[in-house]
Amino acid sequence: MVTETIKEEPVNNGAAEETSKKAAKKAAKDAVKAAKKAEHKAAVAGAVGPSGGSNDDAGADGVDYAAARYGAMKMIQSAEKFIERVFVKVSDLSQSAKDAEVWVRGRVHTSRCKGKQCFLVLRQQSSTVQCLLAVNDVVSKQMVKFSGSIPRESIIDLKAKVIPVEQRIESCTEQTLELHVLELFLLSAAKAQLPLQIEDASRSEKSDDPEALKIRVNQDTRLDNRVLDLRTPANQAIFRLEAVVCRLFRDVLTAQGFTEIHTPKIISAASEGGANVFTVSYFKDSAYLAQSPQLYKQMAIAADFDKVFTVGAVFRAEDSNTHRHLTEFVGLDLEMAFKYHYHEVMDTIGNTFTEIFKGLRDSYAKEIAAVGQQYNVEPFKFLEPPLKLEFAQAVAMLREAGVQMDDEEDLSTPSEKLLGRLVKAKYDTDFYMLDKFPLAVRPFYTMPDPVNQKYSNSYDMFMRGEEILSGAQRIHDPEYLIERAKLHGIDLSKIAAYIDAFRYGCPPHAGGGIGMERVVMLYLGLDNIRKTSMFPRDPKRLTP
Repeated sequence: MVTETIKEEPVNNGAAEETSKKAAKKAAKDAVKAAKKAEHKAAVAGAVGPSGGSNDDAGADGVDYAAARYGAMKMIQSAEKFIERVFVKVSDLSQSAKDAEVWVRGRVHTSRCKGKQCFLVLRQQSSTVQCLLAVNDVVSKQMVKFSGSIPRESIIDLKAKVIPVEQRIESCTEQTLELHVLELFLLSAAKAQLPLQIEDASRSEKSDDPEALKIRVNQDTRLDNRVLDLRTPANQAIFRLEAVVCRLFRDVLTAQGFTEIHTPKIISAASEGGANVFTVSYFKDSAYLAQSPQLYKQMAIAADFDKVFTVGAVFRAEDSNTHRHLTEFVGLDLEMAFKYHYHEVMDTIGNTFTEIFKGLRDSYAKEIAAVGQQYNVEPFKFLEPPLKLEFAQAVAMLREAGVQMDDEEDLSTPSEKLLGRLVKAKYDTDFYMLDKFPLAVRPFYTMPDPVNQKYSNSYDMFMRGEEILSGAQRIHDPEYLIERAKLHGIDLSKIAAYIDAFRYGCPPHAGGGIGMERVVMLYLGLDNIRKTSMFPRDPKRLTP
């Protein structure tokens, strides 16, 4: 045995003695800490069951009696079907009988644990329900603890009893019942630290209550973390309403004999002869992203389809960073042959809007109310049939309000908004049609007015003072089209294919293009089109 002799130096001063005492205290403290850590580690190693919960309250045999009823599931790779688990939607729970046992899947919206109880709010899309875990002969303390440790936004499956409650649960959409949890399994865990809280992103922006929380999530944070932001009740409602607008557009026109067509988005020349196009590489050549499906709609009319519409992406390379412009949006376009007057088409479009507005108002009040919980949503007003004004009347109204403008001057954005307010005050409508625009402010292919050549057979439609459709009777005679193109200084070689489409006989026709996101934004009275584009594209945003 080898021993080591340590030579001790005599301590000759009080300072050294004080240092030695501090060191001894620290060593003792560290030793206690280490002992506790070792004890905890040993306890965890011996107590963690297959569910991942700790067995502080294990039964007499040392086993967590609820271990099989909770825990983290293995990643679902379609190995098992669990056909015995019949899932119920949160929104349908009120139809379940008292004490009925149901399976529900959702996200952990919030959780609050204290002692032997844990309250969870389970969210499924826009529906929420309160869930209770309390220690009993089915639920162990470890199961309660495990439930309280699940991060917000994680996805769980749970089996529970439906229990009616006497006092309404105001914080949930299901206010007359709660779920008493019997089994709980974690399917997909969210990160513990979220870039934004759903509660903050859902907070009302219209509260005047001085006591209300003023926490707001700014637009860039929302868009950078769009997957989280889209989970808010308002966003869930907004994008369901968008789907409804597209469906109603299709249904209304299909019922009137329209055919849905699909047009190319990669084209050889700018759709409308403009410069605001995105250029893409096309093998050894260049191509463009379509600004509009107009040429192809007109070609379909020339091909005897009579009435057509299309729903698809439209691209505009405009460096506009405004509240209402996107570089990519969903276009709802239609074109229609008429007998003798383009008002046949104009009225068809106006009535289509009326049917869309009625469908939203009559069948989707719940979704509109969900948006109204967060944003100031003024009810949208419209007349049946829609109000139709001529451009000259609009100019007169604006001049009367103090705006100075020429007869053939286009409406500026401020003038559009003012006109919307004037129309609302005089006619009590948020939607109107403006006919007979000056020919000078319309594209070369627009048919001039037959009586007054200063004006044209063209129209715009407005919601809450903002344009949502621009349309016109198109020139269908190739020689007249060439004449008009020359007057506009357009290179005929670049529009040869367009002109040729009318050389084999084409009926008179008119149409228009609608921006879907703008329609939803204005119907709901929202302040920014990025709120109605699921993954918006503008000059400064190309992700996510």
